[in-house]
Amino acid sequence: MTAGIAIRLARHADAAEIAAMSRDEIERGLPWSWTESRVARAIADRDINVAVAGEPGAIVAFGVMSYRETTSHLILFSVRKSHRRQGIGTRVLRWLEDVALAAGITSIQLECRRNNAAAREFYAEHGYHEHVIAKGYYRGVEDAVRLEKRLGKST
Repeated sequence: MTAGIAIRLARHADAAEIAAMSRDEIERGLPWSWTESRVARAIADRDINVAVAGEPGAIVAFGVMSYRETTSHLILFSVRKSHRRQGIGTRVLRWLEDVALAAGITSIQLECRRNNAAAREFYAEHGYHEHVIAKGYYRGVEDAVRLEKRLGKST
């Protein structure tokens, strides 16, 4: 059951687990860039929120979002395969969107692999609109789709 899985801000102790999930779930087939040290820097950065679902050693989802004046960028987002299609990703995404909305953010932007149909469908279901293909975005190897969601009262 997913209702008992808490969503919280990541702690430094979560960095290795988040980095491993990024390597295995997001960056597969590409050089690993979201290493433990990079994740730890994101956790410590006051302009970035790293939200996780689950406790240390049992994280099942995470999202990394940076904040600018009026826009946010969802940098990384992943749900373990064993916990997909159970509402956990939706809960983490909504948590991040609620923080952005409270901070006065008017839009959230993100990229996902062009060939990741499941991710594209997930984001579309949550009000994100595709607006451009970024050729070679991922290390010159793979294309990305850029998406955006305008925030407002209906979020």
